[in-house]
Amino acid sequence: MKIVVIGGTGLIGTKVVNKLREAGHEVLPASPASGVNTLTGEGLAQALAGAQVVVDVANSPSFEDRAVLEFFEVSGRNLLAAEAAAGVRHHLALSVVGTERLLQSGYFRGKMAQEQLIKAAGIPYTIVHSTQFFEFLGGIAQSGADGQTVRLSPAFVQPISSDDVAAAMADIATGEPVNGTVEIAGPERVRLAELVQRYLRETHDPRTVVADVHARYFGAELNDQSLVPGDKPRLGAMNFDAWMRQSRAGK
Repeated sequence: MKIVVIGGTGLIGTKVVNKLREAGHEVLPASPASGVNTLTGEGLAQALAGAQVVVDVANSPSFEDRAVLEFFEVSGRNLLAAEAAAGVRHHLALSVVGTERLLQSGYFRGKMAQEQLIKAAGIPYTIVHSTQFFEFLGGIAQSGADGQTVRLSPAFVQPISSDDVAAAMADIATGEPVNGTVEIAGPERVRLAELVQRYLRETHDPRTVVADVHARYFGAELNDQSLVPGDKPRLGAMNFDAWMRQSRAGK
């Protein structure tokens, strides 16, 4: 089948494209670099012609509140309208575990707007709520940095590798739409402040993490339920130690 991957040249998108091609599907990686722009609509009709499935793993280039909301609303409307015109039979979107619980954050308000557009569009859909990626631990550390101190919440997280996210997305893309949400997560539940301290130690970063229950996570204050999945998530295989070994090997 023909599958279009929006954001197909990014961290997750590249891996999803590769996995779907390995399974024998016709896959089009779509991004502004390839002449497909969901914000302007450029190239969308041509890219979606004949497509049965669209996988949307694109992300806002800015985390500023207004820019994030505009990105997800405008790109969402343009993409879903083009899909309706092309007769797409399954819209699969990557979102975040806890989106509905973190609306203090402009980023999560943007993701919620995206999800609401998908649900109202009338196209069969699946929304995948993923926990945070191991690959973003450095960015999380930087978000709480103040000199040699990193102040982060001690709330629980259940991080997942980008490889496991891509594997789940590729598998779900070739299945039937659930017209609902699927949760995916890593195999281990850990505290955010402790995990980032482990990451800094493993990467020979001398900064010290201080656990602070009031430290904000991209604008939102966390509790132990904020960033973890419900009772029956689909679990990835790779834990932090395995991911670090893979990262060091440069794979």
